[in-house]
Amino acid sequence: MSEALTGAEFKSQLRAGTPKFGLFVNSHSPTVAEQLAHSGYDWLLVDSQHGPMSYETLSTMLAGISSGGAKSLVRVAGYSDRAGIQQSLDMGADGVLVPYINNAEEARQAVSCCRYPTAGTRSVYFPQRSMNKKGLLGYAGAANDNTIVALQVETADCIKNIEEIAAVPGVDILFLGQNDLCMSMGLFEKYQFPDMYTSPELFAATDALRAAAKKNNVILGLFLFGTSRVGEFLEKGFPLVSVGNDLHHILTQSSAYVNELEKIAEAKGSSWARRPTALF
Repeated sequence: MSEALTGAEFKSQLRAGTPKFGLFVNSHSPTVAEQLAHSGYDWLLVDSQHGPMSYETLSTMLAGISSGGAKSLVRVAGYSDRAGIQQSLDMGADGVLVPYINNAEEARQAVSCCRYPTAGTRSVYFPQRSMNKKGLLGYAGAANDNTIVALQVETADCIKNIEEIAAVPGVDILFLGQNDLCMSMGLFEKYQFPDMYTSPELFAATDALRAAAKKNNVILGLFLFGTSRVGEFLEKGFPLVSVGNDLHHILTQSSAYVNELEKIAEAKGSSWARRPTALF
């Protein structure tokens, strides 16, 4: 296995347009996280905003991801979640994704929590897993360059203020959350599912995001379910793409096997059929 990229190298490749594909991890399973880290994805994001993991579980999940060589991110509770940001980075996460950013001041607070003084207000403490490979000075000295700071673009106010948000020093990635953005813009009420995802309103918001990111040399990322639109967003300048989460992968792969079993049973004259569930 080749040596893992530093955070600075990872960001540099993204800014050069090199795609980096990954997954969100919503199960509180260190085993699943470690297995996925060996699957070939470039990065994994542990979703502590919507997942049921404690700090102890998060610590083990990040260790598992590290063992597989993938870059690790943690979605924290928000820009005011100083404790969650601190714990995630001390435990060895390569960066954080901060949700629900609405304005430049919230963006500045998020960046501040991620960076050591004098660029920010992150607390220094030794030893931690983040420092195990290079020690206190080896880690802390380069941490402000290596730490990946991603902000989620998922509200109408965020789009309204996107030019000021993108210009905040230290913002590495603006990560488009189409589901919440559509909700915030009232598109789930206006359109029948899934037409909101191809609506002119969402396209206009996405174009505003793209323009602000390009002006400020900020990386664009987004969350998708599956691969059908990956090519479209690569062409739009989104090199950091999630193609779902671990639970979605489990469901879709399991469903694929069940469909095959149904076909096999039918071919052999059996009456077996898939058991109906609320999800499939």
